[in-house]
Amino acid sequence: MAKRIKAARATVDANKVYALKDAVKILKANVKTKFDETIDIAMNLGIDPKQSDQLVRGVVAMPNGLGKEVRVAVFAKGDKVEAAKKAGADIVGAEELVEAIAKGEINFDVCIATPDMMGTVGKVAKILGPKGLMPNPKLGTVTPDVEKAVKAAKAGQVEFKVEKAAIIHAGVGKASFSEEAIVQNLQAFIDAVNRAKPAASKGNYIRKISISTTMGPGVKLDLSDVLGLAA
Repeated sequence: MAKRIKAARATVDANKVYALKDAVKILKANVKTKFDETIDIAMNLGIDPKQSDQLVRGVVAMPNGLGKEVRVAVFAKGDKVEAAKKAGADIVGAEELVEAIAKGEINFDVCIATPDMMGTVGKVAKILGPKGLMPNPKLGTVTPDVEKAVKAAKAGQVEFKVEKAAIIHAGVGKASFSEEAIVQNLQAFIDAVNRAKPAASKGNYIRKISISTTMGPGVKLDLSDVLGLAA
């Protein structure tokens, strides 16, 4: 194990939970790489993702963005094309966009579509779906208001979806952000997942939360601090 990793792990007590602000200080202090590491969060949920009424999914805007350029593609026609371009969409099209995607040309991070274009989008659903790029009305990516959707995506939104092991993973910013900005982004994400609690979920919904940087050690959060509840 590299000396740097050993030294970083030595700053974290694996048996302790930390207040969010203290945990972020630790993350920032352990960033030694030359590239701008991502701030990652992992949330263990007390649900059964095999049950359709216990799925957790949503999207949340990061108060301080994501620290990276987000490329947006929009399926639209008519006056919606100009609206999408005006809002800053990188790619706008219809059948020609389908053809590009079918050839493997997926040069975007978010895909938005107007409702009337979903029949066209469906032609490449098998390609977009597995990549998590399929437009979805629940996530605000199928909407007649493409201008609003594009601006929101560009500003920095994070989509979350529970995995088979009842865990939610996401990147919510960069290590170069200020401590305050990281704290705000993390809290916004945690709050969004908390609000997405399924009605069918019983018992403790959020069981554990850990944060880390790309190359850094994981730090467990004090649930009573971030949820405002007795852990």
